[in-house]
Amino acid sequence: MSLRASRKLWLLVALAVALVAAANVHLLYVAISSQPACVAHTRLGAGAGASGAFSAAQSSCSPVDIGAPQ
Repeated sequence: MSLRASRKLWLLVALAVALVAAANVHLLYVAISSQPACVAHTRLGAGAGASGAFSAAQSSCSPVDIGAPQ
């Protein structure tokens, strides 16, 4: 392999590594800066949640009854 081809290869490898690193930094930024909205769900122990079916494992939202007026 010539010196020129070797340099091209290493440049492509460096660019690929930089692209993956930038994508990971962006992923971390979006994960840290965003806060998903709370959605209505059955709480554990309420309704069908008593059996553990269709309920959130742990909610970070304030407890509000689904049927209660907002």
